[in-house]
Amino acid sequence: MSDDFSDINALHWQFDLLGSIEVGITVLDRDFNVLVWNQFMENNSGILPSQIKYKNLFEFFPEIDKEWFLLKTEPVVSLKSPAFIIWEQRPYLFKFETSRPITSASDFMYQNVTLFPLTSLEGVVEQICIVVYDVTDEALNKNGIKALNQQLEQISRVDGLTGVFNRRYWEEQFSLEHKRIVRNGLPASVLMLDIDHFKKVNDTYGHPAGDHIIKTLANVVQQSIRETDLAGRYGGEEFAILLPDTNAENSMIVAERIRSSCEALLPVYDGNEIPFSVSIGIAEFKVTYQDHMAWLEKADQALYTSKKEGRNRVSKF
Repeated sequence: MSDDFSDINALHWQFDLLGSIEVGITVLDRDFNVLVWNQFMENNSGILPSQIKYKNLFEFFPEIDKEWFLLKTEPVVSLKSPAFIIWEQRPYLFKFETSRPITSASDFMYQNVTLFPLTSLEGVVEQICIVVYDVTDEALNKNGIKALNQQLEQISRVDGLTGVFNRRYWEEQFSLEHKRIVRNGLPASVLMLDIDHFKKVNDTYGHPAGDHIIKTLANVVQQSIRETDLAGRYGGEEFAILLPDTNAENSMIVAERIRSSCEALLPVYDGNEIPFSVSIGIAEFKVTYQDHMAWLEKADQALYTSKKEGRNRVSKF
């Protein structure tokens, strides 16, 4: 027993030396009662060593999942091997506020944690040392870079004016979906549509008004299709839509919904009412199409038919 107290006293002496550094250190016995609680832990928890010493850790920190923590410490004891908890797996062990609450973008401290086995002279693990590292800045920087990359990726996919996919990304996804459709043999349809007499809109009301009509059409398209459908701005005032698991009959319903919605709208820009209509072409997938672009060409031909026959209509190849 005296050896145990000597070990703990020695640890106290060592941890007093570490009290001024920005590392959290606490020591638990095998029942998870606190034996050591250094200055870092006191400063960030607001709990004095005299308040928590010889008390059970879980009583003070209910946010620690006890079952998970027992599993995490089991190999520390049985294998006498350190264990690591990184913030990407679990943002924190102890829910401390960030050390810079005013300037930090986080309301809690991200932590990396190491669990060390502490053995007696007989080689038996009798305590576990927990070392807590404040990695908030590192985590925020990494999350910031990740968010920026996601934003850049989103920008590379999306048409800036309309919010639907741009042509490059839409064609990439269309090609992938075409391969999937070929494999599973399920029906699918593709729509091509554009705004009737769009040059007249630009010439009469100006290009900003034309952009407003394009955005209005994009909104109609997005409200008329499912989340699983794929809409993209194919060029200028032209849009392409892939409808997976949709035969020609059902795609006609979607196309007519878009056409009639546009016809019923009367967008206003800069005080001017600007009526507009759209022409739409539909092509259902057929195994005879050599590739995805051959399939899209059939929808484009159907669109041409709609325009040739008077516009503001839906045609099917």
